Amino acid sequence: MDDQFAAVRSTSGIDVVGVFVPQDPGAKDKLAKQGQIAFDFGNSWTTGLSMGTGQAPPKRYDREPRDLIHLGKAKPSLIVSREITLAGAPDAYEHFNKRDDGWTKVLLHLDQ
Repeated sequence: MDDQFAAVRSTSGIDVVGVFVPQDPGAKDKLAKQGQIAFDFGNSWTTGLSMGTGQAPPKRYDREPRDLIHLGKAKPSLIVSREITLAGAPDAYEHFNKRDDGWTKVLLHLDQ
């Protein structure tokens, strides 16, 4: 958070979007395990910065990449770590949740 605030001009702001995890037992630091972060509130206050938060709106951003993939102009296989069927989804989620190596971007095939 401090790096994000340092990257913007005074009286501007940042938006933090994504998925909030209230507790993350697998996190590396003590605060993250409790769903908390530390940042320099005083710096954001004295520079007049604002912050917005919320879940990412994926439907706003997924149309263009989908079309590029369909047209063969984008190759998501570069980031896909596994391809599985729907039957394997519960096991794959367990690996992802445990942060096992090689379970970062999983492509789920619904038609098999």
